[in-house]
Amino acid sequence: MTDISKTVVSTRVRLARNIEGYPFPSHLKDERKAKDIIRLVTSGLARLDEFKIYYMDGISREEALSLKENHLISPNLLNGRCSAALINREENVSIMINEEDHLREQCIVKGLDLQLAYDTMSEIDSRISKSMKFAYDEQLGFLTACPTNLGTGLRASVMLFLPALTINGKMPKVIKSISRLGLTVRGIYGEGSQAEGYLYQISNEVTLGVTEEEIISQVDEIVRKVCALEEAERDGLKKGASALEIQDECLRSFGVLTNCAKLTTAELIRYSASVKLGACLGYIKIDDVSLIDELCVKMRPSNINKASQRELTPVERDVYRAQYVGKYLRKIATFKT
Repeated sequence: MTDISKTVVSTRVRLARNIEGYPFPSHLKDERKAKDIIRLVTSGLARLDEFKIYYMDGISREEALSLKENHLISPNLLNGRCSAALINREENVSIMINEEDHLREQCIVKGLDLQLAYDTMSEIDSRISKSMKFAYDEQLGFLTACPTNLGTGLRASVMLFLPALTINGKMPKVIKSISRLGLTVRGIYGEGSQAEGYLYQISNEVTLGVTEEEIISQVDEIVRKVCALEEAERDGLKKGASALEIQDECLRSFGVLTNCAKLTTAELIRYSASVKLGACLGYIKIDDVSLIDELCVKMRPSNINKASQRELTPVERDVYRAQYVGKYLRKIATFKT
């Protein structure tokens, strides 16, 4: 039985929607209409949950970057005109308003649970639709700014930690096979981003001519198969000719993170990926490897500034990060003897 908890980081379901009678955001020149959309969406969610609204032109750049680092908003929303985000109390649901589409509704859950994320998002989408009429065509489905989102407008994506497939040079073949099935593989922050720390997003590419249930089922099936491939490759790493080198890299990385005086974001991502791999291979004992993922997000530059309640210099951030990470890892990790 494959232990997917050591491979799957998180699950996200996103719905793209536009309001009938309003131009797409790229052609929405009337500021009053843009604000009308924000008002309509806000009123539609009034009694569903406690959402906090963030106007992109009303918060600091640092706070906006922190939201991006936490995957609550997209990079595109940062520079949007008359754009906003509604984020719930648990910070697992966000509604981006006036991004590429009028609405980008998303739910993110820990681990692999596409059905939970989908059910949560469907309930919210239904509530919003009672307050406004979505742009919809009988043949094309939901009308979206980008043709690739026509139909259901649903993107189901799963973040995976795939170090063994990457180290063994198998990822190009995996990506090619996944693409043939109508799915796509991206980096940690979506389209155009890099696969930092061996993190990859697998998501559906086809939204037209398929049902939402079919999308959820296919993504779940492919993700489980990739998890099984990754687990097999990890077994190979422990038994192969480079096993000692892999173990040494994992333990050295733990040593760096727990003993350095300053630590950049890039260094944290690199070394923490090796520590997480070491935990997955049994060289380091960490009861919950997802704590490493949470640590990497928490130690992003804008999140550090937010925690410090002031804008630190790059060097100050590196010192803060080194001290925090070292103390944290010594608390949650031990070596197996």
